[in-house]
Amino acid sequence: MSEREISEQYLVGYAQLLADVAASGRRLTRDEIEDRRALGERAAESGHGLRALVGAHLAATRAAWPGTLRTADSTLAAMHQAVDAFAEGYERAQRLAVRQEEAARREFIDDLLHGRSNLGRLAERAERFGLLLSHTHAVAVAQGPTAYDEGDPAARQVEQALIGRFGDRSILFTTKDGRLLCVAPGDQDEVLDYFARQAHTATGGGRIAIGRAQPGPGGIRQSYEEALNSLELAERLRLGDAVLRAADLLVYPVLTRDRQAMADLVLNALGPLTAARGGAQPLLDTLTVYFDCGCVAAEAARRLSLSVRALTYRLERIHQLTGADPASPTHRYMLQTAVIGARLLNWPASSL
Repeated sequence: MSEREISEQYLVGYAQLLADVAASGRRLTRDEIEDRRALGERAAESGHGLRALVGAHLAATRAAWPGTLRTADSTLAAMHQAVDAFAEGYERAQRLAVRQEEAARREFIDDLLHGRSNLGRLAERAERFGLLLSHTHAVAVAQGPTAYDEGDPAARQVEQALIGRFGDRSILFTTKDGRLLCVAPGDQDEVLDYFARQAHTATGGGRIAIGRAQPGPGGIRQSYEEALNSLELAERLRLGDAVLRAADLLVYPVLTRDRQAMADLVLNALGPLTAARGGAQPLLDTLTVYFDCGCVAAEAARRLSLSVRALTYRLERIHQLTGADPASPTHRYMLQTAVIGARLLNWPASSL
């Protein structure tokens, strides 16, 4: 269909309308304005450009221009009403299309991350959003001090940075449960590294977790869950790293796989600390910092704002209560594992 034929579809009755106005001097009726809006909606739904259609209206106006100046003002007013109504209908259809697209995108993301859809159907829908689910993907999640949605300035800043850097690569950026989220092909580490830097800046120092690259339609969901678990682990263990990789934290799920066994270890190894003056927490914090410092007493004392002598006294007290010497390689692994378990299980704040 030619451009002229396309234009004529959306100019139906327009010339006659101008002729009637020129003859009577009247304004457009409510029904006539609504007809123009409906034509604008149809044009938008068919994917035609507004600029070309407005140009067609202007050309039709020129062709139907009255021969006397007496009716020129009425004709211009009618043209203004008609084109304005047409553009309003066009924009209304576009806004509806955007809302429907956003709803479809949000539904797809929810199904993708929670596995609530048939995998074959999910793979078909994914192509519409630039993802090939037969490939390997990894997910990065950024968590900041506040919740974010797709209209938030931080989200827009990160998305624009990704588009500007990587263009039309198969990347999906979105928000989910107040966090920023990026899905990228598993062999493109540079994408998630860049996302992590941008998200850290945009969120004012937020924490980012990157799941392992996983294959297939269910791989994105698995990588996403790993990233969320990494954020939860970081909070429990009070890890200071801005960027966490699930691959580097695999030891912790292993340690907590048998929760009862870990609880037994914590109680047997560290339970006697509850008999200390002031309870177990100060001595547990001492062990935590001591092990985090690589068992360097001077550095641990500095971080705890203690003298080395005071730190040594605490370590000796732990030895007396538990029978395990933190400075001994024989006892160190057992104590350090128990300390990690205590942090994961929130002991002694919660009972085991």
